[in-house]
Amino acid sequence: MHLILFFLFAGLCLAGAINLLLQSHPINSALSLIVVMTSLAVLYLLLGAEFLAAAQVIVYAGAVMVLFTFVIMLLNAGREERTLGSRVALTLGFPAVAAILALLATVILKAEGLGRAAMQDGITSTEELSKILFTNLLLPFEVTSVLILIAILGAVALARRGDGERTAGK
Repeated sequence: MHLILFFLFAGLCLAGAINLLLQSHPINSALSLIVVMTSLAVLYLLLGAEFLAAAQVIVYAGAVMVLFTFVIMLLNAGREERTLGSRVALTLGFPAVAAILALLATVILKAEGLGRAAMQDGITSTEELSKILFTNLLLPFEVTSVLILIAILGAVALARRGDGERTAGK
């Protein structure tokens, strides 16, 4: 069962990542990134890392993607045109999805020892993970949060500048 779920969510993660790259609208790309982050959380859950799965959903798929979507909406203040999708996606997309699903089904059905996946005994606890994160990896953790804050402030500054330059005399 673990192997089937792994292939299912790994395929969903890859499809979301490819869709992220192929989208022309930034909001659709952000939604594809949420699919990728949620699929990764399920993969963490399959590995027995419940804390990492919960953190992935809460922090990345939740908070960070809400901020990204907010920043995208700030920067993309213009009206978007409605399209029905590209012709390339329609002509190549459905046969490609069918071929990938057939390949996955063939691999899953022909796999030997399908139900023999087992967890290892040395699972890291949440306490051990938090000690490592907040002692050895504290500097990269804080630098990442400051970089995200700077990126958001820069996006807001760019969005405000797009409204017209505000001068002190007006």
